[in-house]
Amino acid sequence: MKIFVYGSLRKNQRYHYYLEDSKLISEQAWIQGKLYDTGEGYPAVKEGKDRVFGEIYEINQTVLESIDDLEDYKENSDNNLYMRQVAEAQTDEGPVDVIYYTGFQSSLFKDYIASGDWTLHTFMEQKPDSLLYFAYGSCMDLERFQLAGVDHHFQQPLGKGVLNGYSMKYTYIVEDGGRGDIIEDGGVTEGIVYSLPFEAVDYLYEREGVVPGRYRAAMVNVVVNDVLIPNVLTFIVNHRGAETRPPAHYAREILRGSMPYVSQEYHQKLKKQLLLLGMSEAEVEGLLNSE
Repeated sequence: MKIFVYGSLRKNQRYHYYLEDSKLISEQAWIQGKLYDTGEGYPAVKEGKDRVFGEIYEINQTVLESIDDLEDYKENSDNNLYMRQVAEAQTDEGPVDVIYYTGFQSSLFKDYIASGDWTLHTFMEQKPDSLLYFAYGSCMDLERFQLAGVDHHFQQPLGKGVLNGYSMKYTYIVEDGGRGDIIEDGGVTEGIVYSLPFEAVDYLYEREGVVPGRYRAAMVNVVVNDVLIPNVLTFIVNHRGAETRPPAHYAREILRGSMPYVSQEYHQKLKKQLLLLGMSEAEVEGLLNSE
């Protein structure tokens, strides 16, 4: 059976050890609902039309019984804290039928979490002095940071970051072409990991259009210098289209910004991707030769 978890059972959360021997199916899944902070160190979901983000695992009966105990759930009881439900969860590779726990007591629904993401919510509520940010698209390039007068925030790159399990594709569609996204499809995406002051988050949220809903913020685990680093901020497209050729200026930013950091193999992969999307070899080579 498959379970969707959205709170303290997720990666890097305090009860994730319940699932440490279970197979991960998707870490960028979502169901419909509304997410609330209970004020007790864990969230609760109730019925709604928002997206609630979480992870899907394949579990056995023993694990299910342990989680039932954790969630204070007993079949046919009117005193449950949570109720076990079934739903269709959405993933980057299609829908998955899951079980999950929804809040049963109204006292659980204290503070609405607009992002629908407990891991992101709890991290941002801490307001740390600094955080790590994984850039895989045009934010690998400094030009627009400089034009916006925020380049001083982006002067501490840790180096190449490797995000395993994801591919970078141009799925956010605007008038002149596609923009970068990460798809959870088993691929590998390379980029730059920056150490940023917390105040830089406002700029990134505005640039990525988080409030209009173009992209959403998410926390991912990224490998830097052979070390897996948890809870690195990145941005993922909310509503995708078919992968579309990006405009030349955007492709140039990605190739130029990534060159000093990503592997040569990955840089060539980025060029090949542009060829497959309809750019000619002369156009691709001209993106950097015109500098």
